Amino acid sequence: MEFIDLNQEVKIETEGHSSKGNQLKWKKGEYWYKADHMGYEGLAEIIVSRLLKRSSIQNFVEYQPAVIRYGEKNYRGCKSKNFLQEEESLITIDRLFRQYTGRNLTSELGRIPDVKERILYLTENVEEITGLEHFGKYLTGALEIDALFLNEDRHTNNIAVIWKGEEKGYYLCPYFDHGLSLYSDITVDFGMELSDEECRKRIHAKPFSQDFDEQLDCAEELYGKQIYFRFSEADILAELREMQGIYEDWILHRVEETLRMQKRKYQYLFTR
Repeated sequence: MEFIDLNQEVKIETEGHSSKGNQLKWKKGEYWYKADHMGYEGLAEIIVSRLLKRSSIQNFVEYQPAVIRYGEKNYRGCKSKNFLQEEESLITIDRLFRQYTGRNLTSELGRIPDVKERILYLTENVEEITGLEHFGKYLTGALEIDALFLNEDRHTNNIAVIWKGEEKGYYLCPYFDHGLSLYSDITVDFGMELSDEECRKRIHAKPFSQDFDEQLDCAEELYGKQIYFRFSEADILAELREMQGIYEDWILHRVEETLRMQKRKYQYLFTR
């Protein structure tokens, strides 16, 4: 695990890009660093990305543990390699929509009562603007990941495409940003005193429905199942064991139990 002093680096302002405040974030060299803000976001990023290695997905951001020194405090967190090449830009779906239509995507989606129609609306607009023919399948994969790992923060600034310039155009972005998964917000919504049942009553999905299963079912009806996972309960334990000494055992135990239950619930994602 890396220990890094970032007092000489400029903190990146991310307020407005998450539904839960301004997480400390820096870029140093070819790496991005993020500090835990609401609880154990770094652990969630790391575990989700490691389990994505045990899936059919090829294009995703890998996160590694890091202890970050900033001010007079050490923060637990994570780091990830910058996946953008020189001259490439990350364009969020929210920004893309505003640039080409002049309208607010969240407001437009809110005017559509049917969840499946919301998914179609976003997909068809993105495909028309970017020329990406399989964006619907890519989006369905994101919703499968979010449902399995209980990511509550997949708003329209957490879905993006890559702009590679006039000659190359748009490309699909690696799957990224899973920090608010696995009930990692223990400061506001998912305190450690709450049971899994209570946490499930509180958690809400994004961006098409507050219900993970509703938006997932609608996307899969439109574009089919996209991801096959192949991690076992033994794999979950092995990955969490590597995080001992970084995060407390009671946090690791909660994540283990949550992953066990999610694996059982979404068993169809583990079969071809």
